[in-house]
Amino acid sequence: MSGHRDMTDLTVHRFPGRDGLELAYRELGAGRPLVLLHGFTATGPQWIQHGPAVTLAEHGYRVILPDLRGHGDSAQPHDPACYPPDVLAEDGLALIEWLGLADYDLGGYSLGARIVLRMLVRGARPARAIVAGQGLDAITRASERTGQQHRVLTALVNGDPIQPGSPEEEQAYWISLSGNDPRALSQVLDTHVATPRAALCRVPTPTLVVVGDQDSGHACADVLAATLPNARFTRVPGDHFTALASPELATAIMAFGEDRPHEPTS
Repeated sequence: MSGHRDMTDLTVHRFPGRDGLELAYRELGAGRPLVLLHGFTATGPQWIQHGPAVTLAEHGYRVILPDLRGHGDSAQPHDPACYPPDVLAEDGLALIEWLGLADYDLGGYSLGARIVLRMLVRGARPARAIVAGQGLDAITRASERTGQQHRVLTALVNGDPIQPGSPEEEQAYWISLSGNDPRALSQVLDTHVATPRAALCRVPTPTLVVVGDQDSGHACADVLAATLPNARFTRVPGDHFTALASPELATAIMAFGEDRPHEPTS
């Protein structure tokens, strides 16, 4: 395995969400299970194409890459009833149960990191957690700055014009490039649930909080790390979009895994 492996040779596996909706995941590597959750508008394969999954798989991890509900090869229904509050955390918990994982690690980037924290607050007990590209301010609010995302998705659904050269145009480009359904994505935004500081303070899991050194939108990641009782904070090169591809991210994850002994889960 070398380079950014083509996803076409990875089998798409299926598992049911709590409500029976069919969701997808892929795996690569063998060894210690590590579930990695992608960001909004992305897919599981992003961890391979632009992220550290290949490196982690080469260093003894069984990397498990789900597509979130409303993304990728997972179901993308339009019915609002399929997107209740906190359903993405429910799906993550369902995947852990479906795979029968007891001793595993759990990580996420951006929206994926938000879901990791929701899973931890709701009782998931991985031996270690990785929370990347996320800050405290978004975690403690339900909206997670979704106003612009809603506007862009609404424009894409309705075919409305978007101002050339604007941040909205750039975001629309990336959403269109992802191949995801903008109507489904807009429903995903409404599933966010705020996590109060008090709940974060009760999370016992050793957690690596990592952020790009130019990620100004998530600059309070260090405050998030200080809020969690058993966290380590580090920065890697890049902004919110490029830090995922930084080789230093894989290095930080592996170092965190080596330094922390495997702890029994309850």
